[in-house]
Parts: sequence; structure tokens; C-alpha cells
Amino acid sequence: MSAIEWLYFSLIINLLIGLSSWKLFKISGKNAFTSIIPFYNIINILDIIKRPRWWIILVFLPTINLLMIPVIWIEFIKRFNHSTKKDICLMLFSLGFYTFYINYFSKKKVYIDSEISTSGFEKSIGSFVFAIVVATIVHNYFIQPFVIPTGSLEKTLRVGDFLFVSKYHYGARVPQTIISLPLVHDTIPLIKSRSYLKKPQLPYLRLPGFQKIKQNDLVVFNWPADTVRKFFVKEKGVIKPIDKKSNYVKRTVGIPGDNFEIKDGILYINGKENILPYRAKPLLNFKIYSNEGVSSSKLINLGINNFYRKYIIDISNQSTNSINKLLPYLLSYSQGQENNKLIVITDNKGIPIDLVRSLNLNIIESIEKEKDLKLTYDELKKVELEGGYDSIVRLIQNSKSYNTIYFPNNINFNWNNDNFGPIQIPKEGLSININLDNLPIYKKIIQEYENNNLEIINKKIYINHKESTSYTFKMDYYWMMGDNRYNSEDSRVWGFVPFDHVLGKPVFIWMSIDGLFEGIGNWKIRWDRVFTTVGLDGKPTSYFPHFIAFIVVWQLYLFIIRRGKNKSTSDPLT
Repeated sequence: MSAIEWLYFSLIINLLIGLSSWKLFKISGKNAFTSIIPFYNIINILDIIKRPRWWIILVFLPTINLLMIPVIWIEFIKRFNHSTKKDICLMLFSLGFYTFYINYFSKKKVYIDSEISTSGFEKSIGSFVFAIVVATIVHNYFIQPFVIPTGSLEKTLRVGDFLFVSKYHYGARVPQTIISLPLVHDTIPLIKSRSYLKKPQLPYLRLPGFQKIKQNDLVVFNWPADTVRKFFVKEKGVIKPIDKKSNYVKRTVGIPGDNFEIKDGILYINGKENILPYRAKPLLNFKIYSNEGVSSSKLINLGINNFYRKYIIDISNQSTNSINKLLPYLLSYSQGQENNKLIVITDNKGIPIDLVRSLNLNIIESIEKEKDLKLTYDELKKVELEGGYDSIVRLIQNSKSYNTIYFPNNINFNWNNDNFGPIQIPKEGLSININLDNLPIYKKIIQEYENNNLEIINKKIYINHKESTSYTFKMDYYWMMGDNRYNSEDSRVWGFVPFDHVLGKPVFIWMSIDGLFEGIGNWKIRWDRVFTTVGLDGKPTSYFPHFIAFIVVWQLYLFIIRRGKNKSTSDPLT
């Protein structure tokens, strides 16, 4: 909605408030004219229902006001002798228009200035609504919980990590989607339907933050190229409001104004190699060679788990039902050279031994002379120290081909995972020369993120119907990548992240579950990651023992205090 549309909307709302309540204002001792004065009419309503005036803030906070306005409606009509269940239902289902009936036609309306009694049920509902309001304020403006669903930041952030993300570090965004279910993102759990209405929308507004995004910060943001309603489901793209786009977490490897480039797999910022912080654990592609064969069990004993395993299964005595039981554990399978042999590929966990025994499988793991691995530098050192291998080579994608897979998704560019750019990252106020060669890089920014009309006429660029050879950016942009670089859909695929898409900063892991998406029977708590900080320097430390110790000491303190009070009350007077 434009500013003029919001003005008309505000005037209509205030007119409706005035027309539906001016007599009620008069009965309560207020000036009837004040019922149509913006803001002041709401302050008077709060006075009438004997609630603090600061509640007006809650009335204008998006999503929170969806809870507060019905509460105020109900308390308002109760003050005018309409407190039956029928009155409350009519008020709610009429979306507040029931006040018109009370204002003009009800014969029992009278202002009740004294305290109004409430039932236990009403008090419980009030407490529940208050809890939801507080939780929504914290969720929208301070701290929001997230869970890591994909491995794009392995092993820095793990699948199954439960994060607290700070909204206030970079400044909390005021929700732009006005009508939205509190405490959920874009989908209502269980029923899997949309949790919001696309219109009306507030303009972008961000509260002041106390920190700017720095080089190599981990950042949570709304995915600019949103084409999904939920992860892991391929479907036709959907258009969402910014604050309802899918949430991603990546590392900021390029900040506004930087010149970014990847050469032979090495990241360069302004011509210098990007040095990641100590806690970053980038996973890189390697191939390991051994004439004696590369043992999977040996790798697992070293703590290496990012590789595939190949098995040969004799299926001559297996039914179709038995083979179907294997499917959840297979990444791929194919017919062997012999008709009764099945060649299957699994992840590092292989096929559960209990299943092998129950199906009486004749299964052999193929010991390959070369194997592809994803390793951190620390894991690479472990493998090298262990020895027993002929060679370990890092895999670099040197071959270039013109494609649309990588940003800017234009056939004229031949970039790939390991050779990308150079590319200038836009900064607010920065002006660049634009031409038909570099326009594909900045086209989406000019046209979609910064809402300009962009046309190409007779090989000339027109912005807002004016021929243009330069452009000045209105906003900061960032280049985001995953530490698990070869298993990460990031800026190399969909480009820049505008600052208005930035959500917050991950600060704390409060729980971490291995196998979170593999069924509760496979859950294993990673105790070394529980209650650890995110993004600080040095080796991460779990503060869970400290938390338990604090709880024990606190409970002991309360026990001593209670015991002391009980003893003092039981002592006889002297």
C-alpha cells in the first residue's frame, strides 16, 4: 500500500470508530468529538476500559495488534453493560461492528465505572493472551528461535542445531505483513496452510541496531530468490512478502563495496585472500587414492563422515518387500553386471546392521581405490597423519562453461563454484557505470529490489524511462556463502542479499540433535554443542554444566530461604 492509501485507510478506520462509539464516549463522560480524532480516540478508549495508556503501542505493533484489538473490543462493550457470551461472540464475529448496534439501538447501555468481575475462565484466557503477546514481542523484536534444516554450514553449524537469533544486533525489522498468525513463519503447523495474508503490507522499517554486519559474520536472512513454501519440496515458485520468505543462514563473505572473486577455490576480497575465523569449518572437496583400497571404517574411526559408501547386494533370495525396506537408506541404486546383484550407494552410515541381519542380506562393501571426501582442514590433517594412502588431492573445478546455473544466470557468463567473478558488491550511495555487458549482474537490484522501471530499447538502457549509463544504489547488499561450499545453494546461485532481507545474528545454540530429521528413534543429543555461543573467537565451550550448576545452587538457596521462614514462623514468642 502506498502512503496515500494508508492515509485513506487510517481516516476510514477513525471514522468507523467515531460513528460506532460517539454516544458511548458521551455516556462515559468523554467528549463525543474525540471519538474521531486519530490516536486520541484510542487513548480515550483505554481510559474508558481503565487500562494503561501505553497499551496504545501494542495496538499499532503488527501481529501483536491482532491479539490486542479483540481484547480491547471485549473490555469496551463490557463497560457498557454488554458482557454476556452472546455479546462477546457477536463482537468478535462482527469484527467490532457490534458496537454500532450498542451505540445506536441498545436500550441497556450504561457506563459501568466500578470494577467488573471476571470468571476464572476469562482470567485464564486473559493470561494466555498476555503470554502470547509477550512471546510475540520477544519473537519479533528481540530473540527468535530457529533450527538448522540443511547442511550448507556443516560443520560450523550442524543439521539439528537449535539457535537463538538476535534481532536487535542489526536492528529489528517491523513486520511488514500485517495480518499474520503470531509465532509462526509462513506455514501453519499440522494443517500446512499459509499463515498470513499478502495484503495489506507496511513499508519497510527497521529499528536502530548497535552493530553492522562485518566480514565473515554468520547472518540469518530471508532468501531473496524464494521459490519454495517449505524446504525439501520441489515445486513451482511462489511469491511471498519479504518477511515471509524462507529463512536462510550463511556466512557473509562479502560486504557492501567489496570486490569479490573466487580463483581456483580460494576466496579473495579486494585482491586479498579471505581468512575465515577460527570457528569456521569450511568443507572442501578432496579425492583420496590407495592401491590397497580406501576403508570406510578407517575413515569413520578418524571422525570423517562426509563420504559415500558403495555396496553390492545379492538379491536372488530377496522379495520385493525386503528390497523396499532398504530404500530409505539408499541414495541411489542400479542393476549390477549380474542380474541377481544390486549396486547401492549410501551415506557414511551405510545400511543398519540390524536390518541386514533381519533380512538375512548377503551384502559386501566395495573397497574402492579412490574415494571422494568432503573434509575440513583439521580433518585433512588427521587423514594425512594417519597415513596409509597414496595421495590426497583437492578437487578444483577449473573447466569453464557458459551456463545459467550460476549467478547472474546468464549464458554470457562462465562462472562456477571455484572460479567466480570478479564482482562488485553494491553499497548504498555507490555509483557504477552500467552497460549491456554488466547489466545482468545488477538487473535484479535495479528492477526488483529498488523498484525501478528498466527497459532495453535499441541496445540502450532506460531506467524510469530515461537513458542511463550509470546507476546509484539505494541500499547495502551482501554476498552470502555456506561453509559447506559444495553443498550450499547461496549467492553463487541467486546473487546479492539486500539489507532489507537481513533478519538477525545467530548468537547461541541451546540444543543440538544428531539425526533430527531421521525419526525420534535416531535422535542423539550432541552434548558438546548444547549451550554454546555462535560466532565468537576461540574454541566453543558448552555452558550447559554451568547452567545446571546455577539451577542447583539457586534451588538450594530457595530451599534455605523457605526453611528459614518456616522456622521463624514456628518459633514461639518470647
